Amino acid sequence: MSAVLPDRLREHAAALDASDPLRHCRDLYLPADGLVAYLDGNSLGRPLRATAERITQLVEHDWGTRLIRSWDEQWMELPLRLGDRIGEVCLGAAPGQTVVGDSTTVMLYKLLRAAVAAAGPQRPEIVLDTENFPTDRYVAEGIAAETGARLVWVEPDPAKGVTPDLVADALTGRTGVVLLSHVAYKSAWVADLPEITRLAHEAGALVLWDLCHSVGVLRTDLDAHGVDLAVGCTYKFLGAGPGAPAFGYVAARHQERLRQPIQGWMGHAEPFVMGPGYRAGAGMRGFISGTPPVLGMVGIEDTVDLIESVSLDAVQDKAIGLGRFVIDAVDEVLGSHGVRVVSPLDDAQRGGHVTLAHPRFREVYRELWAQDVVPDFREPDGIRLGLSPLSTSYAEVAEALLRIEALLSD
Repeated sequence: MSAVLPDRLREHAAALDASDPLRHCRDLYLPADGLVAYLDGNSLGRPLRATAERITQLVEHDWGTRLIRSWDEQWMELPLRLGDRIGEVCLGAAPGQTVVGDSTTVMLYKLLRAAVAAAGPQRPEIVLDTENFPTDRYVAEGIAAETGARLVWVEPDPAKGVTPDLVADALTGRTGVVLLSHVAYKSAWVADLPEITRLAHEAGALVLWDLCHSVGVLRTDLDAHGVDLAVGCTYKFLGAGPGAPAFGYVAARHQERLRQPIQGWMGHAEPFVMGPGYRAGAGMRGFISGTPPVLGMVGIEDTVDLIESVSLDAVQDKAIGLGRFVIDAVDEVLGSHGVRVVSPLDDAQRGGHVTLAHPRFREVYRELWAQDVVPDFREPDGIRLGLSPLSTSYAEVAEALLRIEALLSD
C-alpha cells in the first residue's frame, strides 16, 4: 500500500472528528487504558462516567443507607419508569407501553407466547427468517413445540435481509405472528418496519419486532407505524452494562387481551396481598414477572438521557456517517486484498455496524484483539465493525482499518 494512503485516511478521519457535532460525547465515557479502537459497541457498549457514579450511588446510598426502604421509594416502579423513558426517547412510544425487567430471551418468550395464544388455533403459523439471531429462532422453536404452532421460514439473502416481498409470500390466512429483527445482526440490513407491519396487519397477523441492534441508534417510531409488540436489549447501543435487562413493548390496544405466561408476584394486580390466585396487573404491570434486577437496570438511564440531549436523529446521522467512512475506506485501503463489504451499501438500508468478509479474518480478528483493536467475528469469515455513534471516533475506525490492512499484507 502506498505510504500516502494511511496519511490521507488519518487526515480525513481527523477532519470528520473535528466537525462531528457529537465529538464531546466521547469524553463522557470511562477511559480504557491501552485501547486503540473499540468497535464492538453493538455487542457491549462502553460505560459512561455517569453510570459508574450512579452504580456507586446505588450501592452506598439507595442500597447501603436506605436499604429495603428503597423498594417503596423508587425500585417498585423502576421497570415501568425506565420503560417509559426508553419508549419516549428511543422508540417513539407513548407512556404505559414499555417495561424493563427480563433478559431478551425471556422477554421474547413472554411476548411471543402471549401473541401465539391470542392468535388462537385458527392462526397457528409463526413467520420468521433463517438469518435471525439464534435466540429468536430457538425461542420460536420451543414455543412451536409447546403449542403445536407451525414455523414458516423465510430465507433471505444472508448479505442482505428480509424484504416485504419475502414476507408477503409467506403470509396466509393462518399466520398468527410475524417475528423479525429490525436490523440483521450479521449484515446490518434494515428491514422495512412500516411496510412489513402493514402487510402483516393486512393479513390479520400480529408483528413482534426484535430491536436489539436498532434501539438507541435508529428511529423506529413504533406508535406511528402501528407496531404490535417489540423487544430489545439495553447493553448494546444503550450502554447499560453486561447482562442488563431487556425491554418489552406492547401496544396499548393489545394489553387487555394478551397474557404473558410467566405469572410472578410482581405482575400481580396487588403484589403485596400475596393471595391464593394470580390476577394480572393493569397495563404493562401484567407483563412483569419476578423481582426486577435493580443492579442491572441502573445503567440504562444515563445513555437514554444522553441520547435525548443530543437527539436520536443526530445519533442516527453519525451512525450513517461512520458506516459510509468504513465503506469508502475499504474501497481505497482493503479492496486490493479481496476484502468484501457484506453490509448494505445504501446508507438508508444499513444499521449501526458494517461487516467485512475475507477468508483470513478469523486469524486477523484474533490478532486485532491482541493489538487492543476490538471488533467482533461472525461466522464464517466476517469481521463486524460496531459503530456506536456516541463513543466511537472516526480516528479509531481509521486505525482499525489500517491494522487490518497491515495484517493482510504480512
